[in-house]
Amino acid sequence: MSYEPGTNECRVLISSKEQIEMMLLNLSKLEGTESLLQQLREVHGQLEKLHDMRRGKAA
Repeated sequence: MSYEPGTNECRVLISSKEQIEMMLLNLSKLEGTESLLQQLREVHGQLEKLHDMRRGKAA
């Protein structure tokens, strides 16, 4: 499978990052969610690294 931008793989990663971003926004409005927020930030970072790798292979 090609790793060029616009592949299904990249779209899945982008969608997943967007969903986590929405969760971060929503959970930040609640008290006592800092631990969850930190975990979500870490997962978002991991997804970003995967996406960067896919973009790098396309170049």
